[in-house]
Amino acid sequence: MKPYKWLVCCLLLVVLLKGTGCKKYLAVKSDASLVVPGTTGDLQALLDDAAFMNYNTPALGASSADDFFMDDATFTSNSVFGKHVYQWIPYPYRYPNDWSLAYRAIYNANVCLERVGLIAPAPNNRQQLTSIKGAALFYRAYYFLELAWLFAKTYDSATAQTDAGIVLRTGSDFNVPSVRATVKASYEKIIQDAADAAALLPDNPQQLTRPSKCAAYALLARAFLSMRQYDSAGKYAGLALQIKNTLMDYNNPGEVDVAAGNPFKRFNSETVFYTTMNSYIALYHPIMNNARVDTNLYAAYDGNDLRRAAFFTAAGSYYSFKGNYAADYFDTFSGIASDELWLTRAECYARAGNTAAALEDVNLLLSKRWLTGTFVPVAANTATEVLALILKERQKELLCRGSLRWMDIKRLNRENANITPRRFIAGEYFTLPPNDNRYALQLPQDIIETAGLQQN
Repeated sequence: MKPYKWLVCCLLLVVLLKGTGCKKYLAVKSDASLVVPGTTGDLQALLDDAAFMNYNTPALGASSADDFFMDDATFTSNSVFGKHVYQWIPYPYRYPNDWSLAYRAIYNANVCLERVGLIAPAPNNRQQLTSIKGAALFYRAYYFLELAWLFAKTYDSATAQTDAGIVLRTGSDFNVPSVRATVKASYEKIIQDAADAAALLPDNPQQLTRPSKCAAYALLARAFLSMRQYDSAGKYAGLALQIKNTLMDYNNPGEVDVAAGNPFKRFNSETVFYTTMNSYIALYHPIMNNARVDTNLYAAYDGNDLRRAAFFTAAGSYYSFKGNYAADYFDTFSGIASDELWLTRAECYARAGNTAAALEDVNLLLSKRWLTGTFVPVAANTATEVLALILKERQKELLCRGSLRWMDIKRLNRENANITPRRFIAGEYFTLPPNDNRYALQLPQDIIETAGLQQN
């Protein structure tokens, strides 16, 4: 068995033991040479372990957002934890969960960052060492940002220095205590790692489950967008689009079969970086949990908008979502795609008052989505109208894309958008008011107990 596989086995054992409180095992010092990868091949293999690094991104954000609803029967059939998530009611959940899966990927990234510095550079490995370091930094930033979106308050410059953020694990030593950094420190680390990764990675990856410079720029755009620093978000979205700006034409059956159960190809031409969400609390999942698309959202699609056919399928009196870039009934795409970048740059143009550029970007996207011969470019008279149009298109284009909608609700409510998610269950409404403390989701109970972290 290769060394990195020994590492994975040992990591799982340690996480399980730590989660059950068996601390005595953590005091035993292992022989690192037996379990830690020591070659560039081992390190690359650890980062290429897609089951850990790509296929288990957080699902709590998507499960908490307003893209979907469940009927009473479906709600009743859910787990106790699932019911609490759906109603935004705190619940003492435990391992496994979004927190543990994200920090598992971060642990792998930290191991690679530690070990890559111990390998002597040579002409035949220098480029690979650079790429490994860049990929590890990217993964760490990618999961740090996901965790910040879920478990920290929205970035607010007035309170970011005191608001509780995430745990910034930057090494593989389990004996180092976990402490929550501030929101400000959390985002500073995310941006630092993503920027450092961008300087080291190739423009495009050999395969889309690997990070790239384009993906790192896109990650920076996401981070700055969620911080509401729109100049920087637009800058990095633009840099990413300089590398990859492809948009699928939904009129082309070779690219998109709008009538099919899986309309899109996996690793399609818009994909910048490929990840999928975990299924531990997959309330958003249209097949596994019978989720239905919000009726007002479905009604917002024009009859000539091909997304209506590509994204949705009839499910009784309602519709469920099928527009999954993972091309799978059970895995849901949560990665980065070029359509997101076009909409991010368009939003940032609008906020800067450059309405012409904003409309040009959004119209380019929409022209690829509407039935040939029916599209009329959208127009607006003011920057405020343009921004509202773009934000609506962002919701329509990027639904069921991991934590994006959850992040958007949080940041836009800081802009007084007054978005109030609402659930109707057994004749009773449950709402989540704007800027409620529950937008910083609860940390797992076992982490609170074993690490003594501050609970939200």
